[in-house]
Amino acid sequence: MRIKRVYEPADEGDGFRVLVDRLWPRGETKEKARVDLWLKEVAPSTELRRWFHHEERLFDDFAERYRAELDANGEAVGELRAVVGRHPVVTLLFGAKDEQHNQAVVLRDYLAATASS
Repeated sequence: MRIKRVYEPADEGDGFRVLVDRLWPRGETKEKARVDLWLKEVAPSTELRRWFHHEERLFDDFAERYRAELDANGEAVGELRAVVGRHPVVTLLFGAKDEQHNQAVVLRDYLAATASS
């Protein structure tokens, strides 16, 4: 499983591309983004996203709160796990500028840590 900014050019190595943002990325067309699935239900809640506002100092608290949301969101997490199971390579796409402190990082790590669940 890979993660990548949706604004970066798509390439064959991306495999199946899943947008994991609740909002469509600004200025990005569907053709350019080449998103295979927009799974906004697995994204952080609007309230959590607004609270975090991509402030690095809040990232650890954000990650903890987002993992709790994922724990309570079995249907969307299950849908993503099914997608991952059907494709040899899945790339989680996100719109944030910060490539180390965003929901795709938390989501990738969450899926890996809970793989046997």
